[in-house]
Amino acid sequence: MEFVFIALVVFLPLVYLVAGFSSVQRGVFAATEAAREAGRALGTAPDPVTGQARAEAAVAIAVEDQSVEATDVVLAYAPAGAGCGAAGGYQPALTPGEEFLVCVTVTVRVPLLPDFIDANTATGAFVVERDRYVDG
Repeated sequence: MEFVFIALVVFLPLVYLVAGFSSVQRGVFAATEAAREAGRALGTAPDPVTGQARAEAAVAIAVEDQSVEATDVVLAYAPAGAGCGAAGGYQPALTPGEEFLVCVTVTVRVPLLPDFIDANTATGAFVVERDRYVDG
């Protein structure tokens, strides 16, 4: 009888806490890895259109690796030094020597909570500096 009581009172909440923390950590890993990979893909692209396509593909692969839904991800850019709070209105031109910030925001879903609770987000940032010497 004591085992059942302890299992319900201690182990069940403990398992839920572990599942919740792992969900949050998965969101953080997805955001940071997606920002890094998108920045690398965009920074080596020959033009902005190709770079945007490469960045979106890199983000999709990075978040899929962490089992995060692609619909919960936002990719945005900001000027160097502005921070991810200013991301959204900036579009990189990919000129030689240009510096910009790649920001990826992932909505973290905690298990057994309703979908309308999406205030928890993880943001990953990566600074891209285009090479000053480009063929072309």
